[in-house]
Amino acid sequence: MLNENIKKLRKSKGLSQEELAIKLNVVRQTVSKWENGLSVPDSSMLVALADELDTPVDVLLGEPVTESMPDDMRTISEKLEVINLQLAQRSTDKVKAVRWILISLCTLIIIVFLAFIAMQSSYLGWNYNNPELAVVGTILHGCEFVFVRFAPIAFAVCTIGIVITCKKR
Repeated sequence: MLNENIKKLRKSKGLSQEELAIKLNVVRQTVSKWENGLSVPDSSMLVALADELDTPVDVLLGEPVTESMPDDMRTISEKLEVINLQLAQRSTDKVKAVRWILISLCTLIIIVFLAFIAMQSSYLGWNYNNPELAVVGTILHGCEFVFVRFAPIAFAVCTIGIVITCKKR
């Protein structure tokens, strides 16, 4: 919600990301990250952002405008904490998804290796005078040849990826 509000208010003011970034003394990529929900401004930057966009901080955070209370900074801080927790959860979910994709790929590589072992290259004994068998046998041999050379590298890379994405306990 914060990211959408920043983008909507910036556009309603007719400002580009670059212009807003210059006014806030940050780089354009920072504004882009805020608008894409990849990060959130800290509480002091949120106040400066609200000032530049001529809007209360509550509106930026998606709350209806109410009377100012003395503990506004605490409220803002709590809301930012919730947003940061949501971003952290989203990041954790992405890492888990990548880990499961890598585990699935390793499993697929093992299954295909086992299938090639079970086949024992039986197509090499086929009668290649028959054109259809020659084409199929050549394709099978080519697939096995390429797979046996590249699968160990892919397996090693996936295994390293799994180890990297595993959370240290």
